[in-house]
Amino acid sequence: MEMTITNDKPKSNALPMAIVAVLFFILGFATWLNGSLMPYLKQILQLSPFQASLILFSFYIAVTFTALPSATIIRKIGYKNGMALGMATMMIAGLLFIPAAQTQIFALFLFAQLVMGSGITLLQTAVNPYVVRLGPEESAAARISIMGILNKGAGVIAPVVFTALILSGFQEHSAEVLTQTRIDEMANSLVMPYLGMAIFIGLLGFAVKKSSLPELPSEDDSEEANSKGHIKEALSHPSLALGVLTIFFYVAVEVIAGDTIGTFALSLGVENYSVMTSYTMICMVVGYILGIFLIPRFISQQKALTVSAILGLLLSLGVVFGDNNSYAIANAVLVPFGGAQLPDTLLLIAFLGLANAIVWPAVFPLALSGMGKLTSVGSALLVMGISGGAFGPLFWGLASGSSFGQQGGYIVMLPCYAFILFYALKGHKMKSWK
Repeated sequence: MEMTITNDKPKSNALPMAIVAVLFFILGFATWLNGSLMPYLKQILQLSPFQASLILFSFYIAVTFTALPSATIIRKIGYKNGMALGMATMMIAGLLFIPAAQTQIFALFLFAQLVMGSGITLLQTAVNPYVVRLGPEESAAARISIMGILNKGAGVIAPVVFTALILSGFQEHSAEVLTQTRIDEMANSLVMPYLGMAIFIGLLGFAVKKSSLPELPSEDDSEEANSKGHIKEALSHPSLALGVLTIFFYVAVEVIAGDTIGTFALSLGVENYSVMTSYTMICMVVGYILGIFLIPRFISQQKALTVSAILGLLLSLGVVFGDNNSYAIANAVLVPFGGAQLPDTLLLIAFLGLANAIVWPAVFPLALSGMGKLTSVGSALLVMGISGGAFGPLFWGLASGSSFGQQGGYIVMLPCYAFILFYALKGHKMKSWK
């Protein structure tokens, strides 16, 4: 049954928003789990840095191939059914990890990651509109910010849960050559947690299907056809086209900072490598909260983006040329409060979360400014920029496998932040290619 969302009383939206909040948490949990999974599989399957980067590539490349088909599916079956189907796909992906773990076939892990990425894309495409349309338009920004914090907050929790359920008892083997018996034990430890996750997501999908979550009004098919014809026109606007590239480079560095930090920590012999993604996500949550309070009260979107890009460049240089035997930052910030003593280079990667946090909310309005009837098409193109998450770690893996090494591999972030800086200073102002 179809309902008109805008006429509902705010109280009637409490349960739907609670459901949406849970789904955003699940999206973040499944996404940022990769930061722990990547070094764990690297250890079990004895992967090179480039091969390990394919774990992220297979996950994020799904966005490129399934974003537009997901929109078509949702248009046919509705938003609520789309959510349920997305979670059903994620459940299947979770079950695929079981034979992958038991056979230790790398290709099966990659296929499971591809299916998981496809399910998440479908779920995200279905759930995002609810944030805007379940409530007054003037408070949409606040709801988006809350959902963003939930998403990144899940990224703090996911590595901790992974460590507790899967890695417990194996950390001491992070720096030594593993026997086949130990490898088998580590691989089999993935089975029950992923089975449990699959069952939980499947039950949640069924609950959403049977819930009272109202259906959003469907879009006009003629409008969709018209939008397709506007893609070329939208890309003729430099501010939008360059904005798509900026989102691509931003997601590339966001995923590098969040999901490769554990692999780099493993190479340094850090025992708790599987929780390193949590450090980056904590910094992102802090940056997100700062953005909510500072923009636009004290700093404009353009200036915030400029500061983010410069901070990203400085931190990247610090990572590439830093001393892995220096613990000054940890001794000053973490150790006094009972935290772990970690190399400065690792903490600089985590601090990139601060630099990355407000790029997305800053680029979107700048890129869509003045787009008028092309706004919806421009928004869809910007979302396609998420595919940068597939290629950023891939280039890091390629650079890490060369003479640069894993630390030097982070040099690939420099041109990414340089482009973000260009967009902040000039790109978003361009009205013509001439």
